[in-house]
Amino acid sequence: GGGGPGAGGPGAGDAAAAPIVVDGALAGVLVAFAAPVRAALVRAVAEVADWCAAQLALGELDASRTALAEAELRALRAQISPHFIYNALTAIASFITTDPARARELVLEFADFTRYSFRRQGEFTTLAEELRSIHSYLELERSRFGDRLAVTLRIAPETLSTVIPFLSVQPIVENAVRHGLEPGERGGGIRIEARDDATHTEITVEDDGVGMDPEQLRALLNTDADGAHVGIRNVDTRLRQLYGPGGGLVVETNTGAGTLVRMRIPKSQPQHALDTAGAGA
Repeated sequence: GGGGPGAGGPGAGDAAAAPIVVDGALAGVLVAFAAPVRAALVRAVAEVADWCAAQLALGELDASRTALAEAELRALRAQISPHFIYNALTAIASFITTDPARARELVLEFADFTRYSFRRQGEFTTLAEELRSIHSYLELERSRFGDRLAVTLRIAPETLSTVIPFLSVQPIVENAVRHGLEPGERGGGIRIEARDDATHTEITVEDDGVGMDPEQLRALLNTDADGAHVGIRNVDTRLRQLYGPGGGLVVETNTGAGTLVRMRIPKSQPQHALDTAGAGA
Protein backbone atom coordinates (compact mmCIF):
# COMPACT_ATOMS: atom_id res chain seq x y z
CA GLY A 1 0.00 0.00 0.00
CA GLY A 2 0.94 3.74 -0.05
CA GLY A 3 2.83 5.67 2.70
CA GLY A 4 1.49 7.91 5.47
CA PRO A 5 -0.43 7.35 8.68
CA GLY A 6 -2.94 4.55 8.48
CA ALA A 7 -1.47 3.10 5.30
CA GLY A 8 -0.16 -0.45 5.14
CA GLY A 9 -1.07 -4.08 4.58
CA PRO A 10 -3.97 -6.11 5.92
CA GLY A 11 -5.98 -4.44 8.62
CA ALA A 12 -4.59 -0.99 7.84
CA GLY A 13 -8.13 0.31 7.71
CA ASP A 14 -8.53 -0.37 11.45
CA ALA A 15 -5.73 1.90 12.68
CA ALA A 16 -4.01 5.25 12.07
CA ALA A 17 -0.39 5.77 13.14
CA ALA A 18 2.01 8.71 13.27
CA PRO A 19 5.67 8.89 14.35
CA ILE A 20 6.76 10.89 17.42
CA VAL A 21 9.96 12.62 16.36
CA VAL A 22 12.13 14.60 18.82
CA ASP A 23 15.20 16.42 17.48
CA GLY A 24 15.14 14.36 14.30
CA ALA A 25 15.09 11.02 16.13
CA LEU A 26 12.18 8.61 16.37
CA ALA A 27 10.99 8.54 19.98
CA GLY A 28 7.88 6.42 19.45
CA VAL A 29 4.77 5.84 17.41
CA LEU A 30 1.22 6.89 18.23
CA VAL A 31 -1.45 4.47 17.04
CA ALA A 32 -5.23 5.02 17.12
CA PHE A 33 -7.68 2.22 16.33
CA ALA A 34 -11.06 2.90 14.74
CA ALA A 35 -13.49 1.40 12.27
CA PRO A 36 -13.51 2.89 9.83
CA VAL A 37 -10.43 5.13 9.77
CA ARG A 38 -11.31 8.50 8.30
CA ALA A 39 -9.12 11.37 7.12
CA ALA A 40 -10.04 13.47 10.19
CA LEU A 41 -8.69 10.75 12.50
CA VAL A 42 -5.46 10.54 10.52
CA ARG A 43 -4.97 14.30 10.88
CA ALA A 44 -5.81 14.19 14.59
CA VAL A 45 -3.30 11.39 15.22
CA ALA A 46 -0.58 13.37 13.44
CA GLU A 47 -1.38 16.48 15.51
CA VAL A 48 -1.37 14.54 18.79
CA ALA A 49 1.95 12.94 17.82
CA ASP A 50 3.38 16.43 17.26
CA TRP A 51 2.06 17.50 20.67
CA CYS A 52 3.67 14.46 22.33
CA ALA A 53 6.97 15.28 20.62
CA ALA A 54 6.80 18.86 21.92
CA GLN A 55 6.13 17.66 25.48
CA LEU A 56 9.05 15.25 25.34
CA ALA A 57 11.31 18.04 24.06
CA LEU A 58 10.21 20.30 26.93
CA GLY A 59 10.88 17.52 29.42
CA GLU A 60 14.39 17.06 28.07
CA LEU A 61 14.95 20.84 28.26
CA ASP A 62 13.85 20.93 31.91
CA ALA A 63 16.17 18.02 32.67
CA SER A 64 19.10 19.78 31.02
CA ARG A 65 18.36 22.98 32.96
CA THR A 66 18.30 21.01 36.22
CA ALA A 67 21.60 19.35 35.35
CA LEU A 68 23.12 22.76 34.54
CA ALA A 69 21.93 24.23 37.84
CA GLU A 70 23.41 21.29 39.75
CA ALA A 71 26.72 21.65 37.90
CA GLU A 72 26.86 25.36 38.78
CA LEU A 73 26.27 24.61 42.47
CA ARG A 74 29.03 22.00 42.39
CA ALA A 75 31.34 24.63 40.93
CA LEU A 76 30.52 27.04 43.76
CA ARG A 77 31.10 24.37 46.39
CA ALA A 78 34.44 23.48 44.84
CA GLN A 79 35.43 27.15 44.99
CA ILE A 80 34.58 27.31 48.70
CA SER A 81 36.67 24.33 49.74
CA PRO A 82 40.45 24.82 49.56
CA HIS A 83 41.19 28.45 50.44
CA PHE A 84 38.55 29.06 53.08
CA ILE A 85 38.64 25.64 54.74
CA TYR A 86 42.43 25.80 55.17
CA ASN A 87 42.23 29.27 56.73
CA ALA A 88 39.31 28.33 58.98
CA LEU A 89 41.00 25.22 60.34
CA THR A 90 44.25 27.10 60.87
CA ALA A 91 42.38 29.76 62.85
CA ILE A 92 40.60 27.14 64.97
CA ALA A 93 43.91 25.39 65.68
CA SER A 94 45.42 28.65 66.91
CA PHE A 95 42.80 28.89 69.70
CA ILE A 96 42.88 25.28 70.89
CA THR A 97 45.52 25.87 73.57
CA THR A 98 45.10 29.61 74.22
CA ASP A 99 41.27 29.78 74.27
CA PRO A 100 39.58 26.34 74.15
CA ALA A 101 36.08 27.80 74.55
CA ARG A 102 36.59 30.04 71.52
CA ALA A 103 37.98 27.10 69.54
CA ARG A 104 34.85 25.09 70.39
CA GLU A 105 32.59 27.94 69.22
CA LEU A 106 34.49 28.19 65.95
CA VAL A 107 34.24 24.44 65.36
CA LEU A 108 30.46 24.73 65.69
CA GLU A 109 30.38 27.69 63.30
CA PHE A 110 32.50 25.71 60.84
CA ALA A 111 30.11 22.75 61.10
CA ASP A 112 27.08 24.99 60.46
CA PHE A 113 28.77 26.64 57.48
CA THR A 114 29.80 23.39 55.81
CA ARG A 115 26.47 21.68 56.52
CA TYR A 116 24.62 24.49 54.75
CA SER A 117 27.08 24.93 51.87
CA PHE A 118 27.21 21.23 51.01
CA ARG A 119 23.58 20.31 51.54
CA ARG A 120 22.05 18.24 48.75
CA GLN A 121 18.44 19.39 48.65
CA GLY A 122 16.95 22.45 47.03
CA GLU A 123 18.11 24.91 44.42
CA PHE A 124 16.47 27.71 46.44
CA THR A 125 16.52 28.87 50.04
CA THR A 126 15.35 31.84 52.08
CA LEU A 127 17.37 34.97 52.77
CA ALA A 128 17.19 34.13 56.49
CA GLU A 129 18.85 30.73 55.94
CA GLU A 130 21.56 32.20 53.72
CA LEU A 131 22.27 34.94 56.29
CA ARG A 132 22.71 32.33 59.02
CA SER A 133 25.39 30.66 56.94
CA ILE A 134 27.01 34.03 56.19
CA HIS A 135 27.12 34.72 59.96
CA SER A 136 29.08 31.48 60.47
CA TYR A 137 31.41 32.36 57.62
CA LEU A 138 32.11 35.85 58.97
CA GLU A 139 32.69 34.58 62.51
CA LEU A 140 35.37 32.28 61.16
CA GLU A 141 36.94 35.11 59.17
CA ARG A 142 36.85 37.37 62.25
CA SER A 143 38.98 34.80 64.04
CA ARG A 144 41.71 35.63 61.49
CA PHE A 145 41.12 39.35 60.97
CA GLY A 146 40.22 40.28 64.55
CA ASP A 147 39.33 43.97 64.81
CA ARG A 148 40.40 44.51 61.20
CA LEU A 149 37.06 43.13 59.94
CA ALA A 150 33.95 45.19 60.65
CA VAL A 151 30.52 43.92 59.58
CA THR A 152 27.31 45.96 59.36
CA LEU A 153 23.91 44.45 58.59
CA ARG A 154 20.76 46.39 57.74
CA ILE A 155 18.13 43.75 56.98
CA ALA A 156 14.47 44.72 56.80
CA PRO A 157 12.52 41.98 58.67
CA GLU A 158 10.06 41.51 55.82
CA THR A 159 12.90 40.42 53.51
CA LEU A 160 13.94 37.42 55.61
CA SER A 161 11.34 35.12 54.01
CA THR A 162 12.34 36.09 50.45
CA VAL A 163 13.09 33.01 48.32
CA ILE A 164 16.55 33.37 46.77
CA PRO A 165 18.79 31.03 44.77
CA PHE A 166 20.84 28.84 47.09
CA LEU A 167 24.42 30.16 47.51
CA SER A 168 23.75 33.48 45.82
CA VAL A 169 24.61 36.00 48.57
CA GLN A 170 27.25 33.94 50.38
CA PRO A 171 29.73 33.82 47.44
CA ILE A 172 29.47 37.60 47.10
CA VAL A 173 30.35 38.07 50.77
CA GLU A 174 33.25 35.63 50.44
CA ASN A 175 34.42 37.51 47.34
CA ALA A 176 34.35 40.78 49.32
CA VAL A 177 36.54 39.32 52.06
CA ARG A 178 38.92 37.35 49.87
CA HIS A 179 39.45 39.81 47.01
CA GLY A 180 38.37 43.10 48.57
CA LEU A 181 39.73 43.11 52.12
CA GLU A 182 42.31 40.34 52.38
CA PRO A 183 44.83 41.89 49.93
CA GLY A 184 45.08 45.02 52.08
CA GLU A 185 46.87 44.92 55.43
CA ARG A 186 44.38 47.21 57.16
CA GLY A 187 41.36 44.94 56.61
CA GLY A 188 38.14 46.89 56.28
CA GLY A 189 34.37 46.73 56.50
CA ILE A 190 31.53 44.84 54.85
CA ARG A 191 27.97 46.14 54.75
CA ILE A 192 25.05 43.83 53.90
CA GLU A 193 21.62 45.34 53.29
CA ALA A 194 18.23 44.01 52.20
CA ARG A 195 15.03 45.93 51.59
CA ASP A 196 11.76 45.48 49.74
CA ASP A 197 10.14 47.69 47.16
CA ALA A 198 6.86 47.11 45.34
CA THR A 199 8.06 44.20 43.20
CA HIS A 200 11.53 43.10 44.33
CA THR A 201 13.79 42.43 47.29
CA GLU A 202 17.06 44.30 46.78
CA ILE A 203 20.16 42.82 48.42
CA THR A 204 23.50 44.65 48.43
CA VAL A 205 26.95 43.64 49.64
CA GLU A 206 29.49 46.47 49.87
CA ASP A 207 33.12 46.50 50.98
CA ASP A 208 35.64 49.33 51.32
CA GLY A 209 38.56 47.24 50.10
CA VAL A 210 40.92 47.43 47.14
CA GLY A 211 38.25 47.39 44.41
CA MET A 212 39.17 46.66 40.81
CA ASP A 213 39.28 48.26 37.38
CA PRO A 214 35.76 48.35 35.83
CA GLU A 215 37.04 47.10 32.47
CA GLN A 216 38.71 44.15 34.17
CA LEU A 217 35.45 43.40 35.96
CA ARG A 218 33.48 43.55 32.70
CA ALA A 219 35.88 41.08 31.08
CA LEU A 220 35.72 38.82 34.12
CA LEU A 221 31.91 38.59 34.04
CA ASN A 222 31.95 37.74 30.34
CA THR A 223 34.46 34.89 30.37
CA ASP A 224 34.16 31.25 31.37
CA ALA A 225 37.79 30.94 32.41
CA ASP A 226 38.55 29.62 35.89
CA GLY A 227 40.33 31.76 38.45
CA ALA A 228 39.62 34.61 40.85
CA HIS A 229 36.05 35.85 41.25
CA VAL A 230 34.57 32.66 39.73
CA GLY A 231 31.92 32.69 42.48
CA ILE A 232 30.56 36.12 41.57
CA ARG A 233 30.52 35.21 37.86
CA ASN A 234 28.65 32.00 38.67
CA VAL A 235 26.02 33.88 40.68
CA ASP A 236 25.56 36.41 37.88
CA THR A 237 25.02 33.62 35.33
CA ARG A 238 22.49 31.81 37.50
CA LEU A 239 20.48 34.98 38.19
CA ARG A 240 20.28 35.74 34.46
CA GLN A 241 19.11 32.22 33.70
CA LEU A 242 16.40 32.43 36.36
CA TYR A 243 15.17 36.01 35.98
CA GLY A 244 16.15 37.03 32.46
CA PRO A 245 18.96 39.18 31.02
CA GLY A 246 18.07 42.10 33.31
CA GLY A 247 18.16 39.93 36.43
CA GLY A 248 21.93 39.67 36.79
CA LEU A 249 24.21 41.36 39.29
CA VAL A 250 24.92 45.08 39.21
CA VAL A 251 28.51 45.77 40.30
CA GLU A 252 29.96 49.19 41.09
CA THR A 253 33.71 49.30 41.68
CA ASN A 254 36.95 51.05 40.90
CA THR A 255 40.58 50.60 41.88
CA GLY A 256 41.01 51.63 45.52
CA ALA A 257 37.33 52.50 45.89
CA GLY A 258 35.85 49.25 47.16
CA THR A 259 33.06 47.25 45.54
CA LEU A 260 29.27 47.25 45.78
CA VAL A 261 27.30 44.29 44.42
CA ARG A 262 23.52 44.50 44.04
CA MET A 263 20.96 41.83 43.19
CA ARG A 264 17.21 42.22 42.77
CA ILE A 265 15.03 39.19 43.47
CA PRO A 266 11.39 39.18 42.27
CA LYS A 267 9.01 38.97 45.21
CA SER A 268 6.56 36.85 43.21
CA GLN A 269 8.12 33.53 42.21
CA PRO A 270 5.55 30.85 43.18
CA GLN A 271 7.27 28.23 41.03
CA HIS A 272 10.18 28.22 43.47
CA ALA A 273 8.29 28.44 46.76
CA LEU A 274 8.08 24.67 47.24
CA ASP A 275 11.73 24.14 46.37
CA THR A 276 12.78 25.39 49.81
CA ALA A 277 10.62 22.83 51.61
CA GLY A 278 12.73 20.20 53.30
CA ALA A 279 15.88 21.84 51.99
CA GLY A 280 17.82 21.62 55.23
CA ALA A 281 20.85 19.48 55.83
